[in-house]
Amino acid sequence: MELKLLVWLTCIMDRKQALEEKLTELEIKIRETEKRLPAHSVKPQIMTELFELEDEYEAVSSQLKALKRN
Repeated sequence: MELKLLVWLTCIMDRKQALEEKLTELEIKIRETEKRLPAHSVKPQIMTELFELEDEYEAVSSQLKALKRN
């Protein structure tokens, strides 16, 4: 029983670390994309990219919060 618990905890910790790394990666991509936004005449493809990154960030963040609750 203890071995199964240890394996389960290791999987959870690995998943948590992977999600945290993904959040950091997304934060960097969001900042880089925001820097590409011009003051005027924003191109739709840049805004779409930014929205997609922000949506992915929220999804990963929700997964991480759910994992921390359990």
